[in-house]
Amino acid sequence: MGRVAKGVKCSVSGCGKEAIRSLPATKVKSAGLNIGSSERRAYLCKEHYKEYKKRTKKEKKVEQWRYKG
Repeated sequence: MGRVAKGVKCSVSGCGKEAIRSLPATKVKSAGLNIGSSERRAYLCKEHYKEYKKRTKKEKKVEQWRYKG
């Protein structure tokens, strides 16, 4: 049983909602989300995960083009 299933809170500073996803902290920081702690994993609630997906959409598309062959 992982931390998300146990009910960990969102890692974004100022947010206290329950997390639904766990991502590497470096990727979340590079997307521009302000996470408070310096842990290896960042836990995001539904709203912040949606924001993360919007901010990384262009990067993911470039990576797909790069490896498509």
